[in-house]
Amino acid sequence: MHHLSRRRFTSLLLASTAIVALGAPAVLAEEPKKIVFLVNGNLGDKSYFDLGALGMEQIKAKYGDAVETKVIEMGTDQTKWLPAFQDASEGDWDVIVGCTFEISDIMIEVAPQYPDKTYILIDGIMPYADGDFGNVYSVTFNQNEGSYLAGILAAGLIADGTIPADWGSTIGFLGGVDIPVINDFLVGYIEGARSVTPDVRVAIAYAGSFNDAAKGKELALAQYRAGTSIGFNVAGLTGLGQLAAAKDAGRYAIGVNSDQEAIFRGTDPEMADKVVSSMLKKVDVTLLRAFDLFVEGKLPVGTIESIGLKEDAVGLVDTGIMATVANDALKARIAVAKAGIIDGTIKVSSGFVLTPDELNALRDSVRP
Repeated sequence: MHHLSRRRFTSLLLASTAIVALGAPAVLAEEPKKIVFLVNGNLGDKSYFDLGALGMEQIKAKYGDAVETKVIEMGTDQTKWLPAFQDASEGDWDVIVGCTFEISDIMIEVAPQYPDKTYILIDGIMPYADGDFGNVYSVTFNQNEGSYLAGILAAGLIADGTIPADWGSTIGFLGGVDIPVINDFLVGYIEGARSVTPDVRVAIAYAGSFNDAAKGKELALAQYRAGTSIGFNVAGLTGLGQLAAAKDAGRYAIGVNSDQEAIFRGTDPEMADKVVSSMLKKVDVTLLRAFDLFVEGKLPVGTIESIGLKEDAVGLVDTGIMATVANDALKARIAVAKAGIIDGTIKVSSGFVLTPDELNALRDSVRP
């Protein structure tokens, strides 16, 4: 992502992301701490990795000269990721950050070799019971909870007649790759939609990549042409193709991770008008929170945390298009479901728990 576009992305998101007051804590006053974020891909996805970079900017904004930050784009060639982590570990970085399940194996190999370094793994899992990873903090998201709300929104817009009948009665799902973390979104989405329409039909496609917007558009267009009226993208850069397809087809889309309507409002308002909401996965907030804990000496290394609606780590955008398109009854239904998930009265199934046979049965049960 070019510098100008990153600044534009940052300005769009700062309005919806809380940043704590500026000023470095005294604990950092003596010697600056150094944190590096290694991106297993490239910036510019208007989603997951850009949020990680935003989190680094928030760390710098909060701590100023008391911290040194750097973001390194490793690209999509996975053979370069391990050497990049080794190089960073050999350097003088205090904290080394990686994101997604794809980095788990790398941290499993690298972290034990550098016990004086602190590693943060966002959205990945370490096998703590099987090795010495006492210098690694891992955090995952309950994306199934936020996706449950997205499912209510999608099915609700059809059920209450907000979406015209001639658009079709199917809701769509576009995943990057058929893996547990993506299916965790899917499971929550289906269950939320079923709470509105028990016999809901869901068109499901996987692009096989998180970096192919053209493929994402092709798959999404096929869904729209077959009677999908609103689609949910969970596919990183590939998912931007879903938004483009919604614009071309004159249908609705639900964004992911960041507020994708707000991001495109200034550059492509016609496409932004089709992004009825976004399921937030707040990588930026989570990274800043982790660094705060590190500074305070409270980062729970050697353990894994799972955070969701209760911790405001996931959510559903209720501003912009959704504020005008969704009626009061649907908004209230979403609010009640959110409260129920937080207080435990609503239990959302997880894509990490379902067996392959159970997952296949679930997908088959909603097939159009």
